[in-house]
Amino acid sequence: MNNSQTNRSNGNCGRTYAGQGYEVTYFARKHGLTRQQARDIIRKVGHDRSKLNEAAIRLKG
Repeated sequence: MNNSQTNRSNGNCGRTYAGQGYEVTYFARKHGLTRQQARDIIRKVGHDRSKLNEAAIRLKG
């Protein structure tokens, strides 16, 4: 029997959304960026967290 209450993942765990202010702020603080730099990276790279982290490291490096 399938229990739908145990499987509620929507599959977006690896995504960051530029429209969500708290996620932009967290991402910016994590990498020492301004919120505008973080927004620009998210718009340019997309919403995949691993790609975003790589792009932020390249920007700061």
